[in-house]
Amino acid sequence: MIDIKLIRENPEFIKNKLSARNNDTNLINQILEKDSIYRKQLLELEQHRAKRNKVTEAISKNPPNKTDLIKEMQTLKQKIKEAEEIVRKYENNEDESIQQLLLMLPNLPDDSVPVGKSAEENQVVKQIGEIKKFDFEPLDHQTIGEGLKILDFETASKLSGSRFAMLKSDGARLERALINFMIDIHTQRGYTEIFPPFIVDKKCLIGTGQLPKFEEELYKCLGKEKEIIAEMQKRSEHVLICGEKKGAINYSAYSSGNEGEQLGDEYLIPTAEVPLTNMHREEILDENQLTIKYVAYTACFRKEAGSYGKDTRGLIRNHQFNKIELVKFTKPEDSMSELEGMVEDAGQVLSQLGLTYRIVKLCTADIGFSSSKTYDLEVWMPGEKKWREISSVSNCKDFQARRINCKYRKEKKLEYVHTLNGSGVAVGRTFAAILENFQNKDGSINIPQNLIKYFGKEKIGG
Repeated sequence: MIDIKLIRENPEFIKNKLSARNNDTNLINQILEKDSIYRKQLLELEQHRAKRNKVTEAISKNPPNKTDLIKEMQTLKQKIKEAEEIVRKYENNEDESIQQLLLMLPNLPDDSVPVGKSAEENQVVKQIGEIKKFDFEPLDHQTIGEGLKILDFETASKLSGSRFAMLKSDGARLERALINFMIDIHTQRGYTEIFPPFIVDKKCLIGTGQLPKFEEELYKCLGKEKEIIAEMQKRSEHVLICGEKKGAINYSAYSSGNEGEQLGDEYLIPTAEVPLTNMHREEILDENQLTIKYVAYTACFRKEAGSYGKDTRGLIRNHQFNKIELVKFTKPEDSMSELEGMVEDAGQVLSQLGLTYRIVKLCTADIGFSSSKTYDLEVWMPGEKKWREISSVSNCKDFQARRINCKYRKEKKLEYVHTLNGSGVAVGRTFAAILENFQNKDGSINIPQNLIKYFGKEKIGG
């Protein structure tokens, strides 16, 4: 979340930063309009209080018009009470109208981020490793995996629909080996391993920035909502479980069984960034705790609502996939160096696997909603003959910290921490990269040297 004071004091600066991201700046005008109402109310509150003090002093002198003054005092008290409630809600971030506007604003790009209108203007920083040459035409990972009977998309589709994968035999074994391999690399580099829940509440997703703007990308847990829909259908109410139309049902009227909890307030995680970052929601950390470094393996769940017809083959863009996530909580002055360190941490996985990759600095139009600066790591896929993103590493500065209200104590002062997150790395895409980069002419796959002790043998097939 962007500091309202910064918007108030330098709106043109904010608008220019948002324009660089190809974002509409009209939200800033709406926020300033709401903010002017608050400031007007604050001024009126101060005036009412000043007048109350004068009336109180006048009453104490027992004048002839004391009765009128007492009536005036009662009116003033009511006005003060109403104004105080408006001001309190605003200052405690409880004014939903302005909060919803602020939550829709993306982070501001750092000055070091290249300005660009599309991903075509991202900058390649460097390439690590050489592109492997084959003495035969390399196949894509889906063709290889199906040939080895370690990837089964047909059965996965029968069970769950399109964009799901089933790994079998050595495929399942390779996935598990990669997860353990990646976790070990990061714990050896100082990260604390976490195994978080795969279901989180709405506050978590607001905190990291997926909500309220990107709800269509998320899998929402229905819970008892399904039972309510079924009951309404029995009553001939026109309700669709998966459609847009839900009749006139007021879901907030139904309790989920837990006090204070509403139906549909839980979601499958799109990334472990969400639970890891929210571990310190509403907390004050000590300066000597920082930098905090977490690593987690989780399954991730995304609807991929905007990717119809894109990357429909293989493991590249599935609704469910495994990922290793890295998250850091750090001091503001350290966050940029910690970003470079996280890029190196993610790169270590690829280097130790012998995969050729490159580091790309994203331009203003391509960085994520919560990010101030992002590097992508892209791995070479010889079967597809293209570079594929395998990790995205971002510095969110204090954007998420403001949303989760996470601060640290610096001497006697409280300041917001900076948060960073990155893939360390995407397991399915690494699986795919190994199949394509380590394939042999006979259809077999060599296991990377550093992975053999995790996998248990040197080759798949052959």
